[in-house]
Amino acid sequence: MASGFRTLVSWAGVASVLIGLFGVAGCRSASAGPGTVRQRVIDVVAAENFWGSIAAQLGGVHARVHSIITNPDADPHSYEPTAADARAVAGANLVLENGIGYDPWVGRLLSADSPLPATIDVGTSLGLTNGANPHRWYNPGDVRAVIETIVRSYRRLDPADGAYFDAKETWFENVALRPYDAAISSVRSRFHGTPVGASESIFSMLAPALGLDLITPASFLKAISEGTDVSASDKQTADRQIMDHAIKIYVYNSQNVTPDVQVQLAEARAAHIPVTTITETLAPAGTTFQTWQTFQLLRIEAALASAASSH
Repeated sequence: MASGFRTLVSWAGVASVLIGLFGVAGCRSASAGPGTVRQRVIDVVAAENFWGSIAAQLGGVHARVHSIITNPDADPHSYEPTAADARAVAGANLVLENGIGYDPWVGRLLSADSPLPATIDVGTSLGLTNGANPHRWYNPGDVRAVIETIVRSYRRLDPADGAYFDAKETWFENVALRPYDAAISSVRSRFHGTPVGASESIFSMLAPALGLDLITPASFLKAISEGTDVSASDKQTADRQIMDHAIKIYVYNSQNVTPDVQVQLAEARAAHIPVTTITETLAPAGTTFQTWQTFQLLRIEAALASAASSH
């Protein structure tokens, strides 16, 4: 994580931020040229692109969303913010952060701003505190709650376009997320109760939604996710689950492959246990939240089907 970070905003940058702050209901106005109708646009900065993708789709033409963390090969836990990130946050109408200790650098950027933009802290909005599992975008129920929170914030910032945001929410919930919902339902109906293993707590959010029995020790999953030492007993338990074929598939975060995870991957492959991956951020970068998640769900389903066919 970044430490001692100092925002670097030039006088020109300050001036541009001040100029952009006026508008209707805290929004900026955009115009395509002479004679066109000026349109309210909410400038949104999302700390991570999985929330940014959702915010962009819900905001449509009335939101301009910039996501800070977009590299699928980066570890969001150790992100170092830049001066450009500070300028983006300073110029935002709405800042969307994950919270729960996942992106504490956002708070440091916000502390340099006056007045503060509107903010959504996902963890706080869900009633969670530091220490809870931060990977809420892998919990389908939490995703629904965050959608509602984002739309509520848009309506507050731009009440004149409230009906537009309501329509976007309805479309996103019932059309855009349809393949995602269908993939979840398919896995639940076909493989409910199947014992599975994983590398870290990012999968702890999704496994219950899929009806899967994640039996890797929770303390092992948390240690890998937080970068702390894994206990010898947890290693032995997880290794034994693989060697005894107590798990049917192994799911790992390809953005956080520690030496302990490398050992387990080798053991799973040697035991002919299907292995599949998930990532913390959109992969490939630029895809939508629902396309990314659905593709991963289909890979999980394929791994489960492979395991079932081999027995």
